[in-house]
Amino acid sequence: MSIEVSAVSKKYATQKALNSVSFTIDKGTVVGFLGPNGAGKSTLMKILTGYIKPTEGSVFVNGINVSKQPIEAKKNIGYLPEHNPLYAEMYVKEYLQFQAVIYKVSKELVAEVVEKVKLTSESHKKIGQLSKGYQQRVGLAAALIHNPEVLILDEPTTGLDPNQLVEIRALIKEIGKEKTVLFSTHIMQEVEAVCDRVIIIKKGEIVVDKPLDEIRQNQRQVLEVTFDYKIEEQFVKKLPNLDSYKNNYDTTWVLTFTSNEDMRATVFDFAQEKGLKILGLNTQNKNLESLFREKTN
Repeated sequence: MSIEVSAVSKKYATQKALNSVSFTIDKGTVVGFLGPNGAGKSTLMKILTGYIKPTEGSVFVNGINVSKQPIEAKKNIGYLPEHNPLYAEMYVKEYLQFQAVIYKVSKELVAEVVEKVKLTSESHKKIGQLSKGYQQRVGLAAALIHNPEVLILDEPTTGLDPNQLVEIRALIKEIGKEKTVLFSTHIMQEVEAVCDRVIIIKKGEIVVDKPLDEIRQNQRQVLEVTFDYKIEEQFVKKLPNLDSYKNNYDTTWVLTFTSNEDMRATVFDFAQEKGLKILGLNTQNKNLESLFREKTN
């Protein structure tokens, strides 16, 4: 396992930020780490990187106990914190060469990493002159300079414009082909575009831990439909792929389907077959965003 978190708890005075959190992540997996503000995401990431110690439990990175062997563990970890700490007055190459010295790796790796994160055109500039998107690339390059097996990214796309978002997503996906990536975000589209797996945390406890494919396969569609006449339950329950139904008010039904197909067409066909008119139709797909709301509200 690249990452192994075992019964980790963290207390700040009387407040419990994490409560017996456990999970493992295999090499070459990109995991989206989700949760509302104050759920414990940043706390766990700081524990994983050895920045703080857990109150209880243990964390291993590539089989190394992070609390007992922090220096050895950090050799295997690349970390981009939420507030990217950069020296604005340093040139990009100068800063990355400085990072290479800290990690005791060859300065020759700087050019390789600059090319990997597509910073070549900006590498001659001072960091303070760069856009937010390119500054995030500098942070990623610094996290990758020592070629770590595990990459931990805390809100890596905060403040980026739509074009920059697409570029950083593509970069994370490419990096994830050969490394283990755990990153937190509030943007569900990022997770759906990049991740293999989703972990959702609420009040310091994991409430969802599933492969993204499984979430997609189990997508549910909720249709609220109002007919012009009242219809009997015996007819409604014969609709294909119907998971549940509820007669909200007289001629209005809430229908929940388990299907990857758009079930609106089926409902329209059903109404035509029964000689009914549809006066109103509202739809909501039970996707990752709705799962997140359901589990964290």
